[in-house]
Amino acid sequence: MKRISFTLLLTIMMSGVLFAQNKPEASFDKNVYDYGSIKEEVEVAVSEFEFTNTGKTPVVIQRVIASCGCTSPSYTREPVLPGKKGQVKVAYSTLYRPGTFRKNIRVYTNVPDTVYTLTIKGNVIPKKR
Repeated sequence: MKRISFTLLLTIMMSGVLFAQNKPEASFDKNVYDYGSIKEEVEVAVSEFEFTNTGKTPVVIQRVIASCGCTSPSYTREPVLPGKKGQVKVAYSTLYRPGTFRKNIRVYTNVPDTVYTLTIKGNVIPKKR
């Protein structure tokens, strides 16, 4: 009985170690995109955040949420295989938004216990009316 319990315990511990080594991981090339000064006439400023799957299993983006309605994210929908790249694109509406801005975008993936936060910032120069 003791031998079976010990073997069972050892098996559970080893499977946990193997599972931990096979988890997905993502590494973004940058977390902040600074537009600098942009003119309001641009209407939509687009930025791109690229990431690499540095883990052993595919990374899946489950959802991406922007901090306000003036920011529209889009992202790679298919699983990103180990060693491959994916992206999150962010469109910021400059129309009627003069002045400085700083917006956060949260990226939820299948990477355990991790939410990636991306930031866009800049200054919208108002158009002459």
